Amino acid sequence: MKKVMVLMLLLGALVNHSYAQQTRYLIKFKDKGSNPFSLNNPSQYLSTRALQRRTRYNIGIDSLDLPVTPRYVDSVRLAGAVTILNTSKWLNEVAIKTSDATALAKINNLPFVVSVVGIASFTAEIPTPVNKNLGTLDTNTAFENTNSFIGETTANVYNYGRSNGQVQIHQGAFLHNHGFRGETMQIAVLDGGFFHYQTLPTFDSVRANNQIINTWDFVANNASVDEDDAHGMNCFSTIAANNPGLFVGTAPKAAFALFRTEDVATETKIEEHNMAAGFERADSLGIDVCTVSLGYTTFDFASQNYTYANMDGKTALSTIAADIAAKKGMLPVIAAGNEGQSPWRYIAAPADADSVLTVGAVDTLGVAAAFSSYGPSADGRIKPNVAAVGRNAIVASPSTGAPVYSNGTSFATPNLAGLTTCLWQAFPEFNNMTIIDAIQKASNRVATPNDRTGYGIPDMKKAFVVLQKKSYTQQVAISNCTASFTLNTKYDATMNIIVEKKSATQTNYTTFKTILGTGNFSNKNITFTDDLMNTAGANNSYRIKIEIATDTSYYLDSLNVAIPNSCANPENKISINPNPVKNNANVVISRSQTSNINIVVTNAAGQQVYQTNYKQAAGTQIKTINMQAMASGIYYITIYADDKKVKTESIFKQ
Repeated sequence: MKKVMVLMLLLGALVNHSYAQQTRYLIKFKDKGSNPFSLNNPSQYLSTRALQRRTRYNIGIDSLDLPVTPRYVDSVRLAGAVTILNTSKWLNEVAIKTSDATALAKINNLPFVVSVVGIASFTAEIPTPVNKNLGTLDTNTAFENTNSFIGETTANVYNYGRSNGQVQIHQGAFLHNHGFRGETMQIAVLDGGFFHYQTLPTFDSVRANNQIINTWDFVANNASVDEDDAHGMNCFSTIAANNPGLFVGTAPKAAFALFRTEDVATETKIEEHNMAAGFERADSLGIDVCTVSLGYTTFDFASQNYTYANMDGKTALSTIAADIAAKKGMLPVIAAGNEGQSPWRYIAAPADADSVLTVGAVDTLGVAAAFSSYGPSADGRIKPNVAAVGRNAIVASPSTGAPVYSNGTSFATPNLAGLTTCLWQAFPEFNNMTIIDAIQKASNRVATPNDRTGYGIPDMKKAFVVLQKKSYTQQVAISNCTASFTLNTKYDATMNIIVEKKSATQTNYTTFKTILGTGNFSNKNITFTDDLMNTAGANNSYRIKIEIATDTSYYLDSLNVAIPNSCANPENKISINPNPVKNNANVVISRSQTSNINIVVTNAAGQQVYQTNYKQAAGTQIKTINMQAMASGIYYITIYADDKKVKTESIFKQ
């Protein structure tokens, strides 16, 4: 009863100060008791695609996946004049709208309610609108007067036009040229609105190909996001634009979910709750990558402000939600923030989350943007993780859709999110943390990360190589002085496999075998053999190299093969294949010294049908016998060395 009385007094104080009266609250629940949904039947609340992601990456279903208990939500709604806005199952809370003080008192006294929190403190605090720094269009910089434009390469599958610089700084065309443009992948964009994405020519291809798979406005609680702020549309354009020669995004073939979680007219904690709900919807749909160009530091009500110490990866609501999104298998790509020249200076939530890819801003020359927020996180982790083009970035104009310049980590983030999606498309067998690790290892400051660009600017070709090496396996078995190799790697028709070899007596590797690329990029087995005769007591070394076109080559791995001692004396090492034979029989003869060889073939009646003799140097030589014209039946092949019979073997001619 005391709790109720205190709450009523506080609510009464707010009513007496109408300018500060709160109408939106977050109701946090104690548990998910009496829940009609079951962990044993997740298809009730997770899509098939979401369940497939959990299976692929061995992610278990837990209580976070369960929806908020409907009975709890109903009790809140029935407490009085209460409107349910949305729920967050991960945070186990419901957002409501009400001015009914009695209802709030009832809600606060429910046994399963942990807290009732307004979006401001229960004081006569006058809200001070926060000037959001989401990124700004630059309509004064002429394309012709900037040195940040990188010329187009006509060999690319896309003519990127004005966006060429922000794609090529990451070697993004490498992914696109190899067929990784976002197909089969899904991206959720969480932002403040997607003004006129339904009509702007920038998104003609997206609309024509039905690539928008879901929309929701968590602020207004409806499915329409076309009429709100343009910031989300600007971000979306860096990924989805497909106007050849003018503006092409980084994953133009992906499918997209567009979620409005931000109310650009305010800055309140309900927006962090909305973000959590947006992540959850993305997870339930089976989304792969979430791109978020929003950040939270200070709010309209100063009593709810974060401090830099709160950027510790575990305090802010949006940070908690972003890390849970990663735990569920999605890859959140988060803007570092634009506070580099402000008193705040540092990254904003949820950029401090531990398991996300946080992106700072550079220009197309790789110079860090002055406005890009500084790291590290408050607990000392490297943030931002990496950087992409956010200064003089190319985005779509909200009035015409034409490419214009804009500034902000807001635009660096989706640009890199698109390329991250294409990289993951090539290697879906690896989980989100492995993809992030590869991107960081492929960045230009990986050895000397700093607080501006983290590990640096990612090179997607290098990241591709990191993952290809990680997926590569090899096996070798030795039998009868023959080494049999089985390699497994992902490659396609543009990639040749070169096997190089060096014996113990050689100083340099030479090409031993070339396997020409074939088909689409997928796992393929490569098998071959090597004769180890007359090389006993030493090792053979092999290197496996990938060659792509004429500009790229790299080694996947190397291995050594120990030569068995039993292969030291090849005196009587003779093999005949194939058996049975249809056309040609191969006689493989290995000798430790120069010998006079005589090969005789007789039929079942003892009649000689073939004979040859020659001098063979030490080593292995193959003699081919043309048996195509011989009648079907049993034949005998006898080999003489220096007039001494060393082997007779029967062979069946088909």
